[in-house]
Amino acid sequence: MTAKGLFMAYNWLIGDRDKLIKCPHGLYAEQLSGTAFTAPRVQNQRSWLYRIRPSVIHHPFSPKSGTKSWTNNFSAIPPNPNQYRWHPFPLPTSEGVTFVDNLYTVCGGGDVISRSGLAIHQYSCNASMENTAMYNSDGDFLIVPQQGPLEITTEFGRLLVDSQEIV
Repeated sequence: MTAKGLFMAYNWLIGDRDKLIKCPHGLYAEQLSGTAFTAPRVQNQRSWLYRIRPSVIHHPFSPKSGTKSWTNNFSAIPPNPNQYRWHPFPLPTSEGVTFVDNLYTVCGGGDVISRSGLAIHQYSCNASMENTAMYNSDGDFLIVPQQGPLEITTEFGRLLVDSQEIV
């Protein structure tokens, strides 16, 4: 039975079909869909998240300024079919370098406007992104720490990813 079916069955059993169920502990229930809106209803994949505050309560997002090593404008760079080799990007030499501060674009193709393409980035960091969040509405990140563990907070909670693990 689906979550909606369980919800409706519970309301029917308690005899109050028009009253919404209140979440315990004063939490807010939100549903996150992991399926394209064009997919058939039977293929929908959803997850229920229970939050302290609704996700719509936030300050306006602002772009990160001063980041010159990260790009999504691949049309300004002519394609080059030659093979490349490069040395690893340097580890941060100063303290307080976060994930977003040291994210380098290695290569990519496609267009943000047409929403097709890909990009490959490399990162190195030595500080937590306290009181800062990164929002990527373009696509998905596949993150593989090379050296040391990485703590990541997502919509689904916290993850501790060790070296050579994929998240």
